[in-house]
Amino acid sequence: MIIGIDASRANRSHKSGTEWYAYHLIRELSELDPDNKYILYIDRPLTNCLADLTQTVDLAVNCVTADFAPVDAKGYQEIKSRHNNFRAKVLAWPFRFLWTQGRLSLEMIFNRPDLLFIPSHTLPIIHPARSVVTIHDIGFERDDRLYLQEKMGPDNMKTRRLLDFVARFMTLGKYGANRLDYYSWSTIFALKHASRVITVSDFSKNEMIDVYQNRKKSIKNVGAKVTVIHNGYDRHIYRSDLDGSLVERSLKKYGVSGKYILYVGRLDRKKNILNLIEGFSLLLQNDKTIPHKLVLAGDASFGYDEITYMVRQFGLDVDERIIKTGWVEESDLPYFYRGAAAFVFPSFYEGFGIPLLQAMACGIPVAASNAASIPEVAGDAAILFDPSDPQAIANALKEVITDESRRISLIEAGFKRSGGFSWEKTAAKTLDLLNRLAVR
Repeated sequence: MIIGIDASRANRSHKSGTEWYAYHLIRELSELDPDNKYILYIDRPLTNCLADLTQTVDLAVNCVTADFAPVDAKGYQEIKSRHNNFRAKVLAWPFRFLWTQGRLSLEMIFNRPDLLFIPSHTLPIIHPARSVVTIHDIGFERDDRLYLQEKMGPDNMKTRRLLDFVARFMTLGKYGANRLDYYSWSTIFALKHASRVITVSDFSKNEMIDVYQNRKKSIKNVGAKVTVIHNGYDRHIYRSDLDGSLVERSLKKYGVSGKYILYVGRLDRKKNILNLIEGFSLLLQNDKTIPHKLVLAGDASFGYDEITYMVRQFGLDVDERIIKTGWVEESDLPYFYRGAAAFVFPSFYEGFGIPLLQAMACGIPVAASNAASIPEVAGDAAILFDPSDPQAIANALKEVITDESRRISLIEAGFKRSGGFSWEKTAAKTLDLLNRLAVR
């Protein structure tokens, strides 16, 4: 069987949860499956460890500087794989938008694989009869204030208005050409037209049933189509036996020193950074002996200006009690975890929450929101708090950094909890699903 995979997100240089999911799934499938043939569809040539799937990736390996195979006249890029059954195909597209619906759909007309796997939400309009899509979460249906309502299309405003008009005309006024409408439309399209839908938590599956089957009453038998396969984490690099002498070196690159509480993820509204900052400020007001800083490690995103304003408002920028590092390279991130006194994850909404497992595997105690899928992932290995209550956040932070017996029990529970997840398990269950579709 020839399996096509949309690898465009996996090929990005700055990856968050969805991109890492696609990346690790591809690498693990290349280890597990000697029987099927794979084509990775990409919008630009591979420039990371996907170009050499035989290479064992750890903290000492930097695939970005490796020599990669050129792209041939038909767009194929040969890549190394353990069973010699992977290759990539660059699908050139002149626009910065609608690559999936435009260029990938065209490929499905002229060079259709036996099965198409989309690891990130959006099924092309034209697709094989056997298609599988992973929908990670539907937070945009629950609270659209947490998401940037960005118009889609080119920079030219006249062309954007034209695209918006066409979208509304084609959908009888139901959807416009903006990100939130596209998320909603593409999710409904995938649930209706994909052979199977994968999601990453029981929470997300129940959300899809509630929103699209019960509340909107637009899709029947959502539960029968959706399969839950939990995410994993990279066990090769997120572990507790890291070289302690390298922690300070990694932190120094980003201006971090002293004791700190760590947050990892995008700096945006959905991640609830504003309440985290207020909670951290309350922690320091209530106990002035606490020396810890709050390190926010991640790219700036929707609502970042509000975050910067609040840091100044609480005076937390004066003595650098809050440090915003920006993007942290994957080779440095495990050392950020290892050097932290605790990890905090305050999100309003998550389909899964991979950083929870990364922190637990590195042996640091966790305080996290009691919202969405987070309790399902964290189990008994985290102090849970109400994400809408800054004082509750402050109380949880104090407990996780000052109560030594609680810290020890959380660390032990974290090792046990994270041990139940891996990308190998995720890929094995995914491959089983794909193979079962092949014999239908």
